[in-house]
Amino acid sequence: MSLYGRDDETWEQLTEAGLKFLIERARLRKTTSYTELNTVLERRTGLSGFDFGRQDGRAAMGHLLRRIVEQNRPASGLMISALVIYLDGSDAGSGFYSLAVDLGLLPRKPSARQKVEFWVGQLNRLHDHYAPTTGGTGTV
Repeated sequence: MSLYGRDDETWEQLTEAGLKFLIERARLRKTTSYTELNTVLERRTGLSGFDFGRQDGRAAMGHLLRRIVEQNRPASGLMISALVIYLDGSDAGSGFYSLAVDLGLLPRKPSARQKVEFWVGQLNRLHDHYAPTTGGTGTV
């Protein structure tokens, strides 16, 4: 099956590479941007990146981040996609909050304050979970 012009094997490669990179960022107690993640995926997989100038390219990145969260959440209990923010931005994208609502982690129509508090909480817990100095397991 092809989704956003990529087959299942390609999505698996992108998911694995994306999750590995996000865990690296969490261990460093850092965030990343969609642009940096896209560049790292291209470099590490040799696959073409997502075109953020196109709606389907942005949607495909959202699909990838959902896959990464689904793979990682059973081990971490967290939404590792919280680490991905807009270039020059100060919080996660709308897809992050939509997924949090879908997962029952935020109410259906969260306030701006609820969103920010949830995002900051996820970030802090991810950094604590993966930080080698705080006893984080670092498990995938």
